[in-house]
Amino acid sequence: MSQRPEPLFPLFAGLETLEGIGPKTAQHFAQLGVLAPRDLLFTLPYSGIDRTRLDTLKDALMPATLTVAVTIGTHRPARNRGGAYRIQVEDAQTSFQLVYFHAKGDYLQRQLPEGSRRIVSGRVELFDGVAQMVHPDFAVAETDADDIPAFEPVYPLTSGITQKLMYKATRGALTRLPPMAEWIDINQKTKAGWPDFADAVYRAHDPQSQEDLAATAPARERLAYDELFAHQITLALARQKERRKKGRPTLGDGQLQARVLAALPYQPTGAQRRAVAEITDDMARPQRMNRLLQGDVGAGKTLVAFMALLRAVEAGGQGVLMAPTEILARQHLQGLRPMAENAGVVLEILTGRDKGSDRQAKLAALARGDIQVLVGTHAVFQADVQFSDLRLAVVDEQHRFGVRQRLELGQKGDRADVLVMTATPIPRSLALAQYGDMDVSVLDEKPPGRQPIKTALVSTDRLDQVVDRLRSAVAEGKQCYWVCPLVEESELSDLIAAEERFKRLRAALGEGVVGLVHGQMPPAEKDAGMQAFQQGETQVLVATTVIEVGVDVPNATIMVIERAETFGLAQLHQLRGRVGRGQGASTCLLMYQNPLSEGGRRRLEVLRETEDGFVIAETDLQMRGTGDLIGTAQSGVPRFKVADLERQAGLMAIAQSDARKLLSDDSALTSDRGQAVRMLLWLMRQDEAIRLISVG
Repeated sequence: MSQRPEPLFPLFAGLETLEGIGPKTAQHFAQLGVLAPRDLLFTLPYSGIDRTRLDTLKDALMPATLTVAVTIGTHRPARNRGGAYRIQVEDAQTSFQLVYFHAKGDYLQRQLPEGSRRIVSGRVELFDGVAQMVHPDFAVAETDADDIPAFEPVYPLTSGITQKLMYKATRGALTRLPPMAEWIDINQKTKAGWPDFADAVYRAHDPQSQEDLAATAPARERLAYDELFAHQITLALARQKERRKKGRPTLGDGQLQARVLAALPYQPTGAQRRAVAEITDDMARPQRMNRLLQGDVGAGKTLVAFMALLRAVEAGGQGVLMAPTEILARQHLQGLRPMAENAGVVLEILTGRDKGSDRQAKLAALARGDIQVLVGTHAVFQADVQFSDLRLAVVDEQHRFGVRQRLELGQKGDRADVLVMTATPIPRSLALAQYGDMDVSVLDEKPPGRQPIKTALVSTDRLDQVVDRLRSAVAEGKQCYWVCPLVEESELSDLIAAEERFKRLRAALGEGVVGLVHGQMPPAEKDAGMQAFQQGETQVLVATTVIEVGVDVPNATIMVIERAETFGLAQLHQLRGRVGRGQGASTCLLMYQNPLSEGGRRRLEVLRETEDGFVIAETDLQMRGTGDLIGTAQSGVPRFKVADLERQAGLMAIAQSDARKLLSDDSALTSDRGQAVRMLLWLMRQDEAIRLISVG
């Protein structure tokens, strides 16, 4: 399987093998991500020009691209170099001008001799009441009328590539399509009314009208599905490989869990109980668990994760909880300590700060099994960290943590189970794309006792009033975050904005009241600044978005976000979730600068209306589209050329269930359909999948 099938060779040859493409043009194409003829198949037109022939331009709406048969009249050469060369022409009912700049008169005389008949097509505009077609796209003899497409596809371009070149290149690539067997489930294909693959590619490149350009046009939808299906097959293969990995049943008697639950001041939510049950079931199976625990800010993920860690301890093993930063690891430690004490479980922390004999003592205790639950940063990955019997690894905040690290962590234990927690609610379609290889538990209820957060919109003109309000809040002993705006790309300007705000607030509220934390600080200073705020030594913390993830200060009840309109919805939701963690009623002020764009206003209003992270995430996806939402932070999501995750979330779900079903019926892809799917994986450059099958 590790060799590309021969029928696909022509599609994966160099671009220069296509007529009219030399090394230089090939470099231009590379800017569009087109490296082989195969990539041209999936570079689809995004709009089209209607070149249906009219009898006359007489009553046509202008400006517009129009096509008409004309008789060529007098030529009026330009008066000066580079000026307008005009040719008077007549159609059936009216006359207009063809205009050329920088034209060679003798060339135009030969091409468009006076008295000849031509069909011209191009953009027509009125100048001083005279209709003009400047630089016609086509001017052909009537015998060559077929050279003008009735509906001309318009492709995405980059410098050095024209529509004509793109049209020619895509036509060249289309001739290289080999016959391929069908990989889509036949019932699915019939139900959706999709054409065969080759037919779909031809139709997508040869639209006959605007309707054919829509994502819902059968040919396009089919190609989108092919992309999603190939991606889901890859994830399903990864999942199957994970599942085939022998796990070990982790069974406990529930005693430690019961002790912790008995000591809780509240009842767990239904969602928490459901998630604990799903995880406990998974851990009891002989296959390895690979589960995602997704919950909104404050939905109580920590309790669920700790219940799972206790199950590992009940079974006589160990558990580890990994956080992306030292400060979060320490916070988990504080949150888990009282629960660990109730259960009588030994809990320790290991970070990059542990050095020398302290570190050695911890490592020895870990290897002996004396430490039952370890909280740590990626320091846990180091080679000298050995567990006595690691049963479960819990990973907090997925984005910093790719599939690779998930596997590495699993190797620390003998077939350890893996549970990943993310606090960013992800719309279903993206969750399927990013975590399709995992099983998902969702916490969609808030634990009782969480205070609602009052969210208000304030314009930056009222900054002084906000500072006055802050002064009285500080006098009452309240704590406040003040998040500075995201300035241009440069981190330096972020820094300047934060320092300016810090100085101004310090002048207004007094020395020692205000602290500052930003991305450019050395980690130790950052931690010290956060700690001073956590311990109440400073009451106002001016920060850039470094505080976004997970920091917990129950006494902080006010969140001011300056220039909130410059942040994404998900980010604003995460920031707001930093308050409302204690007993006091909390407020979040979204300060915006007028005039607000339509999108900016809508984002802020959504936040004012709801605290439900899933609603916010769906709105975010609709408003921004996948490309931006995924951004660089979530590079786990593939870029699709045809499929649109936002509008085709339904297709992604079908692709996932179909991929999983196919592999459960034919895990080695040896059936006829399995062989066709292998061809699809090669065609879609799913090298990862191909490796999984060949190792299979």
